[in-house]
Amino acid sequence: MRLLALLTITLTLHRPHGVPPAPTQPHAIRLEGDLTLGGLFPVHARGPPGVPCGGVRKEQGIHRLEAMLYALDRVNGDPRLLPNVTLGARILDTCSRDTYALEQALAFVSNFVTAAAGTGGQGRCPDGSTPQRDPPERLVGVIGASASSVSIMVANVLRLFAIPQISYASTAPELSDPRRYEFFSRVVPPDSCQARAMVGVVRALGWSYVATVASEGSYGESGVEAFVQSSREAGGLCIAQSIKIPREPAPEEFAKVVGRLMETSTARGVVLFANEDDIRRLLEAVAAANLSGHFSWVGSDSWGAKPGPVVGLEDAARGAITILPKRLSVPGFDEYFTSRSLENNRRNLWFHEFWEEDFNCRLPHSDVGQPHGGPAGPIRKCTGSAGTPVTFNENGDAPGRYDIFQFQGGNGSGSYRAVGQWVEGLRLWAESLDWGTNSSSPPPSVCSLPCGRGEKKTPVKGVPCCWHCEACRGYLYRADVHTCQPCPAHLRPTPDHTSCRPTPVLRLRWGDPLAAVPLALATLGLVATAVVLVTFVKHHETPIVKASGRELSYVLLVGIAMVYGITFVMVAEPGVGVCAVRRLFLGAGMTLSYAALLTKTNRIYRIFEQGKRSVTPPRFISPTSQLVITFTLSGLQLVAVALWLLLRPPHALVDYDMGRTPDPEDARGVLRCDMAEGGTLACLAYALLLMVTCTVYAVKARGVPETFNEAKPIGFAMYTTCVVWLAFGPIFFGAARSAERVHVQTATLTVSMTLSASVPLGLLYAPKVYVILLHPERNQPRRPRNDPPP
Repeated sequence: MRLLALLTITLTLHRPHGVPPAPTQPHAIRLEGDLTLGGLFPVHARGPPGVPCGGVRKEQGIHRLEAMLYALDRVNGDPRLLPNVTLGARILDTCSRDTYALEQALAFVSNFVTAAAGTGGQGRCPDGSTPQRDPPERLVGVIGASASSVSIMVANVLRLFAIPQISYASTAPELSDPRRYEFFSRVVPPDSCQARAMVGVVRALGWSYVATVASEGSYGESGVEAFVQSSREAGGLCIAQSIKIPREPAPEEFAKVVGRLMETSTARGVVLFANEDDIRRLLEAVAAANLSGHFSWVGSDSWGAKPGPVVGLEDAARGAITILPKRLSVPGFDEYFTSRSLENNRRNLWFHEFWEEDFNCRLPHSDVGQPHGGPAGPIRKCTGSAGTPVTFNENGDAPGRYDIFQFQGGNGSGSYRAVGQWVEGLRLWAESLDWGTNSSSPPPSVCSLPCGRGEKKTPVKGVPCCWHCEACRGYLYRADVHTCQPCPAHLRPTPDHTSCRPTPVLRLRWGDPLAAVPLALATLGLVATAVVLVTFVKHHETPIVKASGRELSYVLLVGIAMVYGITFVMVAEPGVGVCAVRRLFLGAGMTLSYAALLTKTNRIYRIFEQGKRSVTPPRFISPTSQLVITFTLSGLQLVAVALWLLLRPPHALVDYDMGRTPDPEDARGVLRCDMAEGGTLACLAYALLLMVTCTVYAVKARGVPETFNEAKPIGFAMYTTCVVWLAFGPIFFGAARSAERVHVQTATLTVSMTLSASVPLGLLYAPKVYVILLHPERNQPRRPRNDPPP
């Protein structure tokens, strides 16, 4: 096992590069020795349908084969390694095809089969003597193969005869199963390590959505499976589609693969687990479709740093990230290989094909002479000829150590440049990456572009890397990438809907039109009321003042002044005190006014009706009785409001619902008292009831004699007041729902109250003031007339 490892590490540390075409017939190399090592190399490429082998493969075939021959020479030339023992070899060509390789590998076990068959009898020659046979070949192990599918085929045969096998390039994860492949080891890490490294590369490039392309067979399919599994464990990476290239692809197959890749064109990153031939043909199809530069490739170790797949296809391969197990040069091998010629290398039966391919010539096909010439224990550690440790884990796998390359260049030229490494973790040198002259970052490979500000992601079912972007509208803001949430009631979203901000509070200012007009009217009303009051007080003892019922007239004037004054309270900025005063006096002035008018009207009506039946005056018509009745009626309002204040103390609030508009930019909070529309009506309800009752009595008293000179003015005043309040309802309740609604309602209410106070002031008091001030001669007591002498 140690010798196998020594030979295999030599092959691994000098890995080749290329692919040419020229069919040839396969042969086998046989070197005599005390112990024989088998060798399996893809000397030729896979041939077209019906032909097992194609053209010679220089790097993967001839170079590796020569590395084994060189290692044999080194071992046989050092007496300290195997004293008195010579190593021989039987080297076979797999032609890069697993079924053909299996046929070739049967040569390794033929002696074991013959020996087993011969134990029952040696047979006899015609003369009856025992046949003379050459001693059986002592095959102690096999080096190879390259492709995982070939190694799997061969390993299933060699395990039956307990023949150790060490591969220098097979990386399929299933070969790590010690129960099925207990005699198989390899000096390269399995694809599970490679897959983790490739996932690390993809994530480091910022990709979240990639496609995979695999060659049919154990290497490609197992590699993609390991990559998908690693991507799931890492998270944040989705597979757009997984495409498989058949074992015997038709010429048009690769154009179909490119077409399928373009079905998910945003997945520009493509992960390749394909053999060298398939990689090259895929790049050719990309170039033929004029898509060079659209795809960014991440290639497995089958691509590595080989020039073969990219020669003449530099533009299609530009920017490709490839991975390759770490390797070192074997001292002396370069000198050995460059010294080989047709004269000194006749033991390599395929060297003349390499010579013709390398020097582009044809040689006369003379026969190139072919010279004629129990597994070991589980040794797990040794040192290769390059000085590197050779180790295997419990599954026979080498530890994962990779170099990361990028193919840089274009326009017909290019080269691989080391851009990082992976040793149980990725180290990518960003400054070494080259993405072309127009970009300093890798092309995006995502299913969906990032959502804009104020937009949330709505995932596509079953594809976590794909989503639709939906804008957070109205009063919603983006709480996180997947959620829109409503702003709290006192906040509104920012213009880009990324957060919430305070909603402006709207206050009714003294200078606002909706406040200035009612205030001006109320001020004029107060001035007029003051003029009337002063006039009445100054002419307190005049007939007109006395006839109007001085006591109730003064009470009515106080009520009218209170109605005008409430406008200033309604416009003032709400607070606890202001809200309390609003509750107390919003209906108090009107109640006092209408209570006084009702008492007056009722007195007139009762006097008139009583006069029809009797000369006895009705009860409770004295000034004192009239005042008691008025204050009793108005006192009910004050008692009710006082109870309301005790049971539910007033307070100011900012109403954000009232100012909530479809467009958050127009939203406002409205500073108001806790008394809403219903509370306003409750304050006015009793006063309106008194107004209606007074109107009824005014109608009843419309036919009183002219002597009762206030009956008809009171009737006109009440009719007009009813019209005012009938108009008030539609305007007050029909105000548009907006931040200005409460201010419009306030203006409507105060103007209506001012008008309702101005009506009795104008109809009842204006004529009297007019007579008192401008026609004082009419405000004189009438002198009794003297009877003429008989």
